[in-house]
Amino acid sequence: MTTPGIGAGEPVQPSRAGLGVALGLAASLAFATSGTFVRPLFDAGWSPGAAVLWRVTCAALLLLPVGLWVMRGQLRVVLAEWRIIAGFGVLAVATAQLMYFAAVSRMSVSIALLIEYMAPVLLVLLAWGGTRHAPSRLVITGTLASVLGLLCVLDLTGARPDALGVVFGFGAMIGAAAYFVLGARPTGLHPLALPAFGLPVGGVVLGLATLVGALPYSAPLVDVQLMRVTVPWWVPLGVVVLAATALAYALGVAGIALMGERLSSFVSLSEVLFAALLAAVVLGEIPSPVQMLGGGLIVTGVVLIRFASGSAPAGLPTFAEELEAGKG
Repeated sequence: MTTPGIGAGEPVQPSRAGLGVALGLAASLAFATSGTFVRPLFDAGWSPGAAVLWRVTCAALLLLPVGLWVMRGQLRVVLAEWRIIAGFGVLAVATAQLMYFAAVSRMSVSIALLIEYMAPVLLVLLAWGGTRHAPSRLVITGTLASVLGLLCVLDLTGARPDALGVVFGFGAMIGAAAYFVLGARPTGLHPLALPAFGLPVGGVVLGLATLVGALPYSAPLVDVQLMRVTVPWWVPLGVVVLAATALAYALGVAGIALMGERLSSFVSLSEVLFAALLAAVVLGEIPSPVQMLGGGLIVTGVVLIRFASGSAPAGLPTFAEELEAGKG
């Protein structure tokens, strides 16, 4: 998952922005480890549901005390924002991470992540359809570039993409879109509180789905192969929980507070590069030239969309506001 985009961006001092960029890059690198280090668990027989349940539950146990601390004495504020917290936990945590892990279990890490990164394009289309207000030419250009990039990433003329893996990737894209919309909504919560309280909600949802049999569970506690070395199962899982979830959220939120939402949205794109490099080094996954071209087009398209949104005149509705307006 990408760095959180919580709260409205505001001008910041260059020195603070520089530190924020460093934290944002560190967060992107941390987030990028999830797909690569969960793959050995899948190869050992773990199901995506089991992996994401362990990831979310363990990370929730780490971050919940932090949330309680930063919101101490403000329980009423937390209860008042229960809809945002519940939506974040169900969609931005449980759905996004489960679908991403399911996609990674059937296709390469970088391809699954690139499909998930089509989320801004989905938001453009939803806002366009909901308000009947055509986006700017820059946004349309970015959308077309990303769609063309997706076709190249799937490499329909070369490698045969796993159809179910693509469906799971689109599911992760929907979860990521909800993540951006819910994360950008103004609330009375401390930035750390949303993931701190949202992760336990996601863990409960995943746990109930596992208990009723809706989510297949398989987690053999056996040694796994990681970079041609045999290690205990908890080694890759520990990286996913500590680095890709708890540490990544903490660094990401701290970076956003220093550099603002707009700059952080661009910095978060580095996760795609980090994920591709880690997958190549650890798993030996090398995208084809056509897929590399597609990845470049997707990133370019997302940059154009976010640049158009970030440079819009004051008063222009955000994606979240346009979606809300479309419901009325």
